Amino acid sequence: MAALAENTDSTGPKGTYMSQCSVCHGDTMTGSPPAIPSLIGVGGRLPPDQITATITNGKGRMPGFPNLVGEQLVALVDFLTNGERKELGSVGPELLGMKYRFSGYRRFLDPEGYPAIAPPWGTLNAIDLNTGEYLWKINLGEYPELAAHGMKNTGSENYGGPIVTAGGLLFIGATNFDKKFRAFDKSTGELLWETTLPFAGNATPATYEVNGRQFVIIAAGGGKDPKSASGGVYVAFALPKR
Repeated sequence: MAALAENTDSTGPKGTYMSQCSVCHGDTMTGSPPAIPSLIGVGGRLPPDQITATITNGKGRMPGFPNLVGEQLVALVDFLTNGERKELGSVGPELLGMKYRFSGYRRFLDPEGYPAIAPPWGTLNAIDLNTGEYLWKINLGEYPELAAHGMKNTGSENYGGPIVTAGGLLFIGATNFDKKFRAFDKSTGELLWETTLPFAGNATPATYEVNGRQFVIIAAGGGKDPKSASGGVYVAFALPKR
């Protein structure tokens, strides 16, 4: 669910940070490693010109902020590297008078860290684009520790889209916790095949052909499950010859 926080300092470089940066890096700059790095001590790791370039142009998952320019940008970089110095700069008028700011998304979890609602906790859906109606809907993903105790097919949080082959196969990874890569019948949603990746495949697969043989490949990096290691590999599978 989305969350709002009251602006307690809407002017100066700290105000710029709170309105533009804290949604990802947090009010205290701690971030959420490894996906979102901490900015604590960033001045000791990166020179000011590199920090400036990253803010302006973006890097990796971080978008650029070309709206931050001139004195405002200089003051923000100084704030990140040296802490707050109120005499440096001020935010533009578009940020003044904003009582609240968007502070990110908060997961609604139970005391054990699972979604605090009844399953399914993640689904894969097929929609008829001619009618807008669901053709089928299935639960996608599991929590291995729950499945081991008989609570299977709950669905789970997932990141990454599917692809559909000309032969009618739908391939998808996406699930955060079970690290599975699955193939479904695109017409019915029937599970036809699955395998376990070395890390969660939070990415959309791709398909290609070599010497008449079709392959499906997915980037497996994980990083969404704090209980599991993350990595960075590509895993390719050859489809059976017809």
